[in-house]
Amino acid sequence: MNSPAARALFVDMDGTLVSTDVLWEAFFQAVKAQPWVALLAIGWLMRGRARLKDQLAKRVLIDPSALPYRDDVLAFVRARKADGDTVILATASARAWAEPVAAHLDMFDDVLASDAEHNLKGANKLAAIEAYCSGRGVADWGYVGDAHADLPIWNKANEVFVVAPSAALKQRVPKATAVFGKKPSVLKAALKAMRPHQWVKNVLLWVPLMLAHAYDDSAKVFAALVAFSAFSLTASSVYLFNDMLDVEADRLHPKKKFRPFAAGSLPLLYGPPMVLGLVTTAITLALLFLPLPYLGVLLLYLAVNVAYSASLKSKMLIDVMLLASLYTLRIFAGGVATDLRVSEWLLAFSIFMFTSLAFAKRYVELARVAAEGKTEAKGRGYRVEDLELIISVGPTAGYLAVLVFALYINNGLPGFYVNKSLLWLTCPLLLYWISRLWFLAKRGELDHDPVVFAVTDKASLAVGVGVGLLLLLAAPPW
Repeated sequence: MNSPAARALFVDMDGTLVSTDVLWEAFFQAVKAQPWVALLAIGWLMRGRARLKDQLAKRVLIDPSALPYRDDVLAFVRARKADGDTVILATASARAWAEPVAAHLDMFDDVLASDAEHNLKGANKLAAIEAYCSGRGVADWGYVGDAHADLPIWNKANEVFVVAPSAALKQRVPKATAVFGKKPSVLKAALKAMRPHQWVKNVLLWVPLMLAHAYDDSAKVFAALVAFSAFSLTASSVYLFNDMLDVEADRLHPKKKFRPFAAGSLPLLYGPPMVLGLVTTAITLALLFLPLPYLGVLLLYLAVNVAYSASLKSKMLIDVMLLASLYTLRIFAGGVATDLRVSEWLLAFSIFMFTSLAFAKRYVELARVAAEGKTEAKGRGYRVEDLELIISVGPTAGYLAVLVFALYINNGLPGFYVNKSLLWLTCPLLLYWISRLWFLAKRGELDHDPVVFAVTDKASLAVGVGVGLLLLLAAPPW
């Protein structure tokens, strides 16, 4: 029997030690900083994956403290290290990424990784492991991995450790010494990443139809339904795109760290085809069933969101103005889809109201940063010292929205509002709701997304019902 000092344990990194693929994380970080890298990467890949990793590693440094480590694997490796095993990080990732991880964890004796000429995967990794063992007289070694590419290594290893295997991999892997974790459902993770609960925001597309009292027009109702569907699919593609670019920042957030890409339950590799599929479906729906101008609005929404996710979200004030504009664009899109005119009064009201909500979103994020003892929000253009100004400007924008509504009641009402005086009662309801929202924000009791909060909060729903009833009574359909 070999002594403990003669036993070695080789540990894979991507998908094994961490529940993500560092190569894809580096790719998206590089594209976020320099979009043309996406084109350069094609040329690098044509010269081999080793070349691709080497070039990306020269442009992107991975923060090892921000990676989603598998706690059970970490505990196992540390235990083997404590038993006297020689522990080696053996990964196909670039050495420039692997060595900081090894240094951060402080439990590996050595690192085997890819370089500019050799991609340490599959048979190449096996050859490197066997050369390592031969040079140090190690005859008893185990391997911890997670993929089909690891099969040649497991076939030669004395101990087989498998991490979160798929059903297909389980059938092919040699008898495992131990299995860690289960393969997460990609379908569930993909649906979660699409954030269907956020589709409630697209109810705004129905506003022009409802305010025009055209809900008895089946053709317009159908158009609104299709427009809602197309917008929701496009919004989901934007969420996916945003999450692919913001993986590292999301892991620092108490709630966002559970998003599928950040948590590693959905491989980043799945992101681009999902985005393409969602956008293609949305465009097809628009072309088949809706007026051509709606497609233009949809593409504008997509373009602004991409610019926002890639760069503009980090620009102070510009981010808030864009968020408010994107909400208002939903209302305008509803009018285009149903061929109903959206009044300037409604657009002005929307801009002020959603500016207030966008500032509330930033206030909540910044207050959390302040509570953590930090001075600025990562990836944003705001500092903790801006909190006082935000809580001054934010409510003011909301009150201006109510002022616009009051002026509309006084000057711009269409003729079908026969009980005009009832509409004045909506003003105190709106003032109450805006003031309450900011009180909750100040107390730290507001959800990070005020729009989602508005459709789940009982008091907000009660205000919404009250406003709806007053609008109905002011222009009764009977």
